[in-house]
This record gives sequence, structure tokens and C-alpha cells, in this order.
Amino acid sequence: MHKPSNISVIILAAGASIRMGTPKQLLKWGNSTLLGNAIETALKLPVKEVAVVLGANYNVIKKHIEHHHITILNNEEWQKGLGKSLAFGVECMVASKQDIDGILVTLADQPLIDSQFLNKLIDAFNKKTHPIIATSYKNKKCGVPVIFDKIYFEELRTLSDDFGAKYILKKYNALVEILKPEIDNLDLDLKADYKSLYKKKIDSK
Repeated sequence: MHKPSNISVIILAAGASIRMGTPKQLLKWGNSTLLGNAIETALKLPVKEVAVVLGANYNVIKKHIEHHHITILNNEEWQKGLGKSLAFGVECMVASKQDIDGILVTLADQPLIDSQFLNKLIDAFNKKTHPIIATSYKNKKCGVPVIFDKIYFEELRTLSDDFGAKYILKKYNALVEILKPEIDNLDLDLKADYKSLYKKKIDSK
């Protein structure tokens, strides 16, 4: 059992999924959807709040997730990219005047990331040795899921492009602790990638 942590989760799910050709948030994953899986994973964590940032197809997607005990946010400027959605989510957290130590940022399209790994990120953050805890990718890159200490909230609120938090991770790279998940950290952007990964999931049962 993990100790309660003084952080909140923001799940970014505002994109239009243009390359996928359909709202990928609602693509089937097990007994749920990609977004539903991300929400259920986050709700297993010892955090204060789970918020989901929607944008494109807001009304359609909202109906599928509003039964969860989560905060649903509508980013009407979702076209400005991932960075803007993150900035919007952080802005809403700050506006709610919650006294939190950090924010864990996750994506709706990383179904292989499980609560066990996210708890490792939280445990590392709680040690207070690094103010940013990120996830390793191939080619020595790092990114989401990532936890940012509250000292970065102001900078996160100013993001506006489609590079998410990469700018901040690069700027403060000496202060970032990077953890590697047991699986390759994949973002599902193309229908072929989704079908291939879902088939592997079915075949592994």
C-alpha cells in the first residue's frame, strides 16, 4: 500500500486524433477505452485529484467518462497543441487553490503505462531529491508521464505550443530524475500502431 501523496494528476486527452482518423480516446482497450484505461489507472494512485483535459469532441467524450470520480476540464483552445492543454490544466489546478506539491502529467494514448510504474514515479518524487521525475523513451529521450514540482507551475502555465513540457525538461535537465518502465513507452498516433498493440494485448491473454 502506497502512502497518500500530495500531488494531483492531469490526463491530457484534448487532441483531435487527426492521424488516427477517429477519436482515439474512445478506441477500445480491454473492457474500457484508451481514455477510460488511463483514468482507471490514475484512480488507483494515492493522489488528491484526477483531472482530464478534453477539447476536440468534448461533448462526445465527456459522456463516456463522466461516471468516474474525476474533474473534467474543457480546453476550448485545444487546437494550439499539447502545451496549451497542459498549461490549461495547470491553470485550473492553481485556480482551485489546492495546496499540492506537484502534478503528475499522463496521456490518454499510453495504455502500457500502469499504476505500478506511476507509483514508482510518485515514490521517487516524494524523496524530494529531484523536482522533476520523468519517463525514459528510446534514443535517450525523456518525457511523459512526468511529475513537476509546484515550483514549475508558473512556467507550465505559460506553455502554448505543441511541444508540451519538452522545453522545461530540457531547460532543467540537470534537475530531472529519469525512470525507465519495464515496457517500451509508446504513444499511439496511428491506427496501424493501435491495431498492432491491441492484437498483442488480446494474444497475450
